[in-house]
Amino acid sequence: MKAIPEMMRAAVLRSVGDLVVERRPTPRPGPRQVLVQVTAVGTCGSDVHYYEHGRIGEYVVTEPLVLGHEAAGVVVACGDEATRHEIGQRVSLEPGVPCARCTQCRRGHYNLCPDVRFFGTPPIDGAFQEYVVLDETFAHPVPATVSDEAAALLEPLSVGVWACRRARVAPGERILVTGAGPVGLLAAQAAKSLGATDILVTDIKPARLSVAEELGLSTLDTGRVSLLDAGVEADVLLECSGVPRVSGAGIRCICPGGRAVLIGMGADEIPLPLDRIQRREIEVTGTFRYANTWPAAIGLAASGAVALDRLVTHRFGLTQVERALTVGRTDEKAIKAVVLPQE
Repeated sequence: MKAIPEMMRAAVLRSVGDLVVERRPTPRPGPRQVLVQVTAVGTCGSDVHYYEHGRIGEYVVTEPLVLGHEAAGVVVACGDEATRHEIGQRVSLEPGVPCARCTQCRRGHYNLCPDVRFFGTPPIDGAFQEYVVLDETFAHPVPATVSDEAAALLEPLSVGVWACRRARVAPGERILVTGAGPVGLLAAQAAKSLGATDILVTDIKPARLSVAEELGLSTLDTGRVSLLDAGVEADVLLECSGVPRVSGAGIRCICPGGRAVLIGMGADEIPLPLDRIQRREIEVTGTFRYANTWPAAIGLAASGAVALDRLVTHRFGLTQVERALTVGRTDEKAIKAVVLPQE
């Protein structure tokens, strides 16, 4: 293991559209923290939104911020009271550390903790840097069969796992996944691992639907044929597009007694087909991040039940974070861009 440098590089968002690489002091772990040398960080739509708009809802970038929350790395130092890891352990980082004291935390709903410190969410710096510190409990060891990039993508996989848990996906059920971005493709694979036998993924981008087909999923190009015209029926809707009209159309495809989980983040408010929801007793719920999902996600990745590496379409070094955040505008085949901070 190389010596830990006094200074490191970090990609810092100074204002909307203004991102620069700076040298900063390498952080030191607290008593129950680990210092992780970051090996891979996936880019997320929220990172792009902060870069382009400087805010997401109530979270506003008011001072320089390091983005990035889909991360993996290697433990290179441990705090005095940290005992869970050996130096050199490869880990996937769960990016939100809750307070462990509030009502939601005590109930086990730590994803709803109002005081969670979440990577890349103002004012907490994220992982587009060479080193980060994290509570040892949230640095999850990964086996050698899981690549660094796949270990980083356990975070979006956890979103899919959590959505399937919220939807109570059961064997033999028909699943409609609207939106074939990374979360949609991962949620569909998670549903398949739970025994769902009829999974349909929709999108308007043929390149993304082609990847879904590679993963053994049925697809529908809704740029050509609408959900309603196609006569789609489903027990569960996993809505990953964030597009209001797609949410409404998806709910209209749910059978009586079915469930809809709204995952994609788009408009703050959307119209819903209330008459259909009431007459069919359809459950509609939101989902926010995840809780206690990493063991399941690691198992899915290690077993090959979910293909994470296939979703990586672009790789960039730390000086190219802006390109990583904007490649989706210029390449219709882009699914997941990964930043490699050591390059």
